Amino acid sequence: MKLTVKYFASIRETLGVSSEVVDTSAPTLAALRDELIALGGAHSESLARGRAVRMALNQVMSDESAALLDGAEVALFPPVTGG
Repeated sequence: MKLTVKYFASIRETLGVSSEVVDTSAPTLAALRDELIALGGAHSESLARGRAVRMALNQVMSDESAALLDGAEVALFPPVTGG
């Protein structure tokens, strides 16, 4: 299936791209994150399991167990604090 993956804030800066279309067989957000980490390089650095990464599926905040469907939009970003 094809997904649009959008990157925000420090993740976007590390990867050097704001979005990409990914062809995946990942059934969940967790599996997609693991596939992206497995690409190595900047993907591995910015999405590593020890890093806090928030995820949205079709513009709804979701946990990593959320199921993926063809054509979905996934957003990945670091936690944001304000003050």
